[in-house]
Amino acid sequence: MVQWTAFAAITGVVLVLLLVLSHLTQSSFADADTDTGDGEHDGAGTGAGTTTTTTDTVTTDSTAYSPSADTATSTDVPTEPDQDRPVSVTETDTEDSDRPHDTARSPSRAQRDEIDPTDLSTGMLLANVAISQGLFLLLILGAILYTGIPAWALGIEFSVDYLTTGLLIGTVAGILLYIGNEFGAALATRFGFDHDERLRSMLAPDSARGWLVLLLVVLPIIAIFEELLFRAALIGVLSAGFDISPWLLAVFSSIAFALGHGMQGTVGIIVTGALGLVLAALFIVTGSFLVVVVAHYLINALEFVVHEAIGLEWSESLVGTESASTPSSTSAASDSDLEE
Repeated sequence: MVQWTAFAAITGVVLVLLLVLSHLTQSSFADADTDTGDGEHDGAGTGAGTTTTTTDTVTTDSTAYSPSADTATSTDVPTEPDQDRPVSVTETDTEDSDRPHDTARSPSRAQRDEIDPTDLSTGMLLANVAISQGLFLLLILGAILYTGIPAWALGIEFSVDYLTTGLLIGTVAGILLYIGNEFGAALATRFGFDHDERLRSMLAPDSARGWLVLLLVVLPIIAIFEELLFRAALIGVLSAGFDISPWLLAVFSSIAFALGHGMQGTVGIIVTGALGLVLAALFIVTGSFLVVVVAHYLINALEFVVHEAIGLEWSESLVGTESASTPSSTSAASDSDLEE
């Protein structure tokens, strides 16, 4: 007997864990961005500590040579120092300057430095992504076997026609969605909304072997896991087991899919959410898990190859992102000439 409720519960746990992991990754990058600001605050704190120490030293010396030091109470104002032994401010400052000051950073700052993702090598980042996504994938696959979810509910068939049709439709859909995704991000940049691609740049390999690992291992794992979770499980299984409209589930899964890519910023969340909705519609219409996996893989692979390997920003040129910035620069130069 199929255990639909148990599978839904396990899927919910995996989804929550994935979103928490995404939030922690985003927070790590945000903490790394504030390191420079923290360094400036540390310097200011050291200066304040030095001033306080010097003041305390002068006060102590003044009290030590007061004629009435033995009879003064805690509320008495210290009297003038003994005229026979004047206090040398220069001597006091020199002694104070010889004292070591505590310039150690706070524990929170040290902890942030230890988990700074920008300090990790590309190989370590790729391994981290592959292992984390792979573990989630194994957890979902284990839940499928344990609860007895049928293959048809996941959009999976075992036939030659399913394989050929899925590869063909998935390839065409992947290329078209890649083009649409590029235009969406470029238009957002055109209107002043930046699309954060730091994570993609950090994952870009610098060797042929690294590219093979990325294209043949890491990206397939990502595509299979995310489509299995966001499309096959959250749409296919839940609609089959609980008689819920797949289109309603498509909206929910697309929102979750977008939130899982919060590292890309606001524009990235919007573009990814729209992409997730299209992939969900493609899954519902075709009923094929293979179609969305192939499409998802091609979108990611083309982005890496075009932007990171070739370095081509063709979509921004087509929508006029570069030309739009040129008049602003020219106008600024003209204003400077007029002021001169």
